[in-house]
Amino acid sequence: MLKYNVKLDGKTILVTGAAGFIGSNLSKRLLKDFNGVSIIGMDSITDYYDVNIKYQRLNEIKDIAAIKPGNKWLFIKESIADKEAVERVFCEYNPSVVVNLAAQAGVRYSITNPDAYIESNLIGFYNILEACRHHGTEHLVYASSSSVYGSNKKTPYSTDDKVDNPVSLYAATKKSNELLAHSYSKLYNIPSTGLRFFTVYGPAGRPDMAYFGFTNKLREGKNIQIFNYGHCKRDFTFVDDIVEGVIRVMQHAPEKQNGEDGLPIPPYKVYNIGNNSPENLLDFVTILQEELIRAKVLPQDYNFEAHKELVPMQPGDVPVTYADTTPLEHDFGFKPSTPLRKGLRAFAEWYAHFYGTTE
Repeated sequence: MLKYNVKLDGKTILVTGAAGFIGSNLSKRLLKDFNGVSIIGMDSITDYYDVNIKYQRLNEIKDIAAIKPGNKWLFIKESIADKEAVERVFCEYNPSVVVNLAAQAGVRYSITNPDAYIESNLIGFYNILEACRHHGTEHLVYASSSSVYGSNKKTPYSTDDKVDNPVSLYAATKKSNELLAHSYSKLYNIPSTGLRFFTVYGPAGRPDMAYFGFTNKLREGKNIQIFNYGHCKRDFTFVDDIVEGVIRVMQHAPEKQNGEDGLPIPPYKVYNIGNNSPENLLDFVTILQEELIRAKVLPQDYNFEAHKELVPMQPGDVPVTYADTTPLEHDFGFKPSTPLRKGLRAFAEWYAHFYGTTE
């Protein structure tokens, strides 16, 4: 296991995408687990999905920050695509550690709204890199995605695999993030770690994700479409496991060192964070249905079969995602392990609380 070389206690940490699913959960954990931390949350609060969920997440962060004396939480409503706004944040608060989770997410949305991906995922990430370059950031951790594996046939997906075949613009922007980070690590000796997340789910998640969208449609009596005739497999990863992995990675920046030519070896790493156990989509939907009935989101006698359609694969999708997490286990002693039923139960209970039950 690697030894931690970044102390988080007493640090100022910038979390971009702080109103997002992973960013909000990360901010809460940092405020709970560390002492004397100042968390600067940055998010543009786009209307890509229900902003009420985003504001609810922010309220939860604020409540947790108020409990622990000495810890500070500050939210800044700005886009990372605004270079001047990013520079102001770095000049005023000088964060030691930066976790870039701000991004336009979603594979299918990238087909109809490509501009949003260029603005946030490319221009925004470039702005973050430039700020890290000029302000001596101790460690940059950023979100990549399992989508970079594209049409790769070999499974499980390893970070040693070539990832030159993206099948969506979203995937291409995430691969670009890794390339940009590598070049900045090489040129300016910026320690950076990219994390390829695999199908993150859980309470207060993104409504555009399948489990959330299925729930909304079933509750409204609409049909749900299960792609690739139910033969897709996904490495569903519970959000708490993702956050645990991020926090461990934050505490070890890749070491700065020179090569034989006397030039810096890029202090750069990439890890998969996935459950290492892909689930068949039909099994996933069956468990989701059972947990929604248990949480009284759906009635006991719900006719699930009448609301299910098996349809072909969608453009930009891949049949299987499957993470090789061996390097993460070796370096940080951790691998995601939350069972799917436990994770979907937590989501169903949250959904019932947030939107109400059938009773």
